[in-house]
Amino acid sequence: MDVVENYKKVKAEIETINKKTNIIVVSKTFQLEILNPLLELGHLDFGENKVQEAIKKWSNLKKTNNTIRLHLIGKLQRNKVKYIFDLFDFVHSLDSFELADELNKYEKLKKKKISYFIQINFDNELQKSGIKLSEFESFLNYCKNKASLNVIGLMCIPPFKKDPLSYFKYTRELAFKHNISNLSMGMSNDFQDAINFGSTHVRVGTIIFGNRLART
Repeated sequence: MDVVENYKKVKAEIETINKKTNIIVVSKTFQLEILNPLLELGHLDFGENKVQEAIKKWSNLKKTNNTIRLHLIGKLQRNKVKYIFDLFDFVHSLDSFELADELNKYEKLKKKKISYFIQINFDNELQKSGIKLSEFESFLNYCKNKASLNVIGLMCIPPFKKDPLSYFKYTRELAFKHNISNLSMGMSNDFQDAINFGSTHVRVGTIIFGNRLART
């Protein structure tokens, strides 16, 4: 597949809906030789699922190009927190009080702050990360006031095989209620609907690269 042409088509479609939407190209499992044409085109926002993979892929490049913005969109394990501050600019999967404490600890040690999206698990799906909706308000207050984290948005992944629109709508309402301005919603199969419901950051990969192969 022509990665550049696919990217241009997606970007053009997104801009017809909202020119201010941030496009996060989901680069997990793909090596830099596949991503370089997008970098050369000027795209700067990339999403990774695994910390160790991102370290191997991006560490050297980030040292020479600090305009690249990396988004951790997969679950962040507490034992990996110490590794993220030299690499990632955003974490989209803030989902537990324990993780908030660990991030606060290492922000102080590293003397660096990054930005966070709280991931919400609407249906308490065991296979997904995310804070339970019943705990959201107390968790948001804890992250902001106790852990002193820079929470800039909410992130949601609607349950598989369910209509995503109600989840996008509820996330938008929740953000509005709590004066949160950023929403990380929408992937390759539903980004148009997500943008129509206020998503500021869409996470797209398959529509650009095709079906990714299982890689280590």
